[in-house]
Amino acid sequence: MSRRGRPVLVLAVVALLVVLSIFLIDGFWKMKPVEVPPAQPKAAERHRLPPRLQEERETVVHDDYTATVVPSPVERHDRPRPAGPGKLAIVIDDMGKGMQEARSLSDIGVPVTFAIIPGLPKVRQVALEAQRRGIETIIHLPMEPKGYPERRLEENGLLLSQADDEIAVRLNGYFREIPQAVGANNHMGSAFTENREKMAVVLGVLKGRGMFFVDSKTSGISVGESLARELGVRSASRAVFLDNIQNVGYISKQIRQAAAIARKRGSAIAIGHPHPATIQALAAELPRLRDEGITFVHVSSLVY
Repeated sequence: MSRRGRPVLVLAVVALLVVLSIFLIDGFWKMKPVEVPPAQPKAAERHRLPPRLQEERETVVHDDYTATVVPSPVERHDRPRPAGPGKLAIVIDDMGKGMQEARSLSDIGVPVTFAIIPGLPKVRQVALEAQRRGIETIIHLPMEPKGYPERRLEENGLLLSQADDEIAVRLNGYFREIPQAVGANNHMGSAFTENREKMAVVLGVLKGRGMFFVDSKTSGISVGESLARELGVRSASRAVFLDNIQNVGYISKQIRQAAAIARKRGSAIAIGHPHPATIQALAAELPRLRDEGITFVHVSSLVY
């Protein structure tokens, strides 16, 4: 290329660059800003509860399962509460470990039913105290849960592997230990209560003694109540568990739910345990519900 043509080429390149720069700058200013999506919370934060519910979340430790449960917000206590008649039986499971909880529950002054596990340290003393205070007593039958033997069960419990004669012998031994008992319900037993053959043995012994059976419903497909009716054994089923979560507010809510079911159906059975939070909630709610028209009864009056 001649020296004369080089300045022309340079000017052309410069002009092209200027035009290109103007085009790019103009396009940049006309571009819509890019919306940056909000940062996604980490996995642990996605499942974090609001502060109030975080405090109320507890670990469920129930006869037949363990799980983390998030309760619904506790109801405000200043809301009007429904009033009306209904019969409600409160069964307290796992009794027989000590005397203090037996006295505290008796002091509430409302009829309850003690379900005593045979073989516990204070079985006879608790049964005698219940008898003295007008508290009804039933046997809390230790039965095989799903996951046994990894799941702990009392050594005197009823197992699916046991012969029918052994099951009958153990049952009769329970009643000799707690002669005040008028009936029974199951402790654990999510596996045992699903088995018709073994439940028939248990219900046959109860029928021979003129006893009733309350199905704690630790399994959704338990045959306890339906089989009892087939065999002519008086029976009923639990409607509400009160204290899957050890939180006074939650337990109070469950007690009121049981009362609502009793008002709707005419009667209901609720099951709790002798935990401090449960006793505190019962002591506050039961007299109040009695004043609102709920009649508290022993569980024996709700079986048929």
